[in-house]
Amino acid sequence: MDLQNNAQTESDPEFFCPSVPTDLCKQKEQEKLSGVVKSVHRKLRRKYIEVGDFEKIWREHCEDEQTLSEYAFAMKSLADNHWAKKCEGEGRIEWCRSVCQEYFMDGGMRKVLEKDEKAARHAAASNGAPLNAQPDSSLPSFSSSFQFGKMRLLDVGSCFNPFLKFDEFLTVGIDIVPAVESVYKCDFLNLQLQQPLQLATDALEAFLRQLRAPIDALPAQLFHVVVFSLLLSYFPSPYQRWLCCKKAHELLTLHGLLLIITPDSSHQGRHALMMRSWRVAVESLGFKRYKYVKFSHMHLIAFRKVSVTTTSDLVSHNYPEMLYIPQDFNMLEDEEGFTDCREPTRSDFEDDQLLRGFAELPDAPYDSDSGESQSSSAPFHELEDPILLHS
Repeated sequence: MDLQNNAQTESDPEFFCPSVPTDLCKQKEQEKLSGVVKSVHRKLRRKYIEVGDFEKIWREHCEDEQTLSEYAFAMKSLADNHWAKKCEGEGRIEWCRSVCQEYFMDGGMRKVLEKDEKAARHAAASNGAPLNAQPDSSLPSFSSSFQFGKMRLLDVGSCFNPFLKFDEFLTVGIDIVPAVESVYKCDFLNLQLQQPLQLATDALEAFLRQLRAPIDALPAQLFHVVVFSLLLSYFPSPYQRWLCCKKAHELLTLHGLLLIITPDSSHQGRHALMMRSWRVAVESLGFKRYKYVKFSHMHLIAFRKVSVTTTSDLVSHNYPEMLYIPQDFNMLEDEEGFTDCREPTRSDFEDDQLLRGFAELPDAPYDSDSGESQSSSAPFHELEDPILLHS
């Protein structure tokens, strides 16, 4: 579909305002584009409340090419014309880059693996086994993980492929309706997984470079990094969010990173319990949280894959429902008479997990593996992000 033509028909009449100052024109355009994005999210949530069948709703959504085209154009226009061009080091894309650099290149992975090994030895000793003073040779040692090759990164819901500009990544951007040619068309929820490729690094990179759209299947354990930037809140159902995290675990190599960015303009403690709930749900799949930061308008969380197999006990614990967002329970209050202020229902186990973990949340953002505090008091690039400002 022709996004350029769509831009002309959809935006020019609305945004042409020669008699008012340029800044006001830009503000009106930003509000218009942000309204397009928000209306798509509201429409999905409304349908989910009315119908309840998230698979049917998602299938119909993916077939609505006009809505998807308008959404892709709005996101691309916001990124090109309204998201701040300065202070890149403090934006969410740069945060993802810096976490990957620290973890894979600057010894972060080695540090947490040594910590894991030490904890395992002490746990064995507490169970009566002799304490081994020597490092476990089964755990890998990384002095420089990527001396040969690049970090293979999958950006889900990429839209305009923001990681493509970084040389250290071999980036695969996917979206249900790409806004640029470098992003592959792909429905991540319905992506099929194949057996892992037993190939050398250069052969894996060659495989990724020859991908063609649409992408319907990918080999498991292929990527070092999977990014969900403002993705999970797009879905109306917690179960869809959980399926995305499960699929990310299957696509990551062992010790790979899942980076989740989700919007939240409230103060840090407002939704701390929700973030703890997300942590319990995601870690149930075989992850362990590596880093957490609260910016003024978003949460940024890094999880590392700690088990080869993807596991989650859904019989005794309802982990998918723990990936809730505030809009799931307090939404559409002022739209067409909808009122839904339900509170999330949790089991006794989940309540216990959340209450015990609530005390772990810091007064300042922190690295959960190292325990180091991180300050987020400086002004951030994301303060000017119109999607987040209007969330």
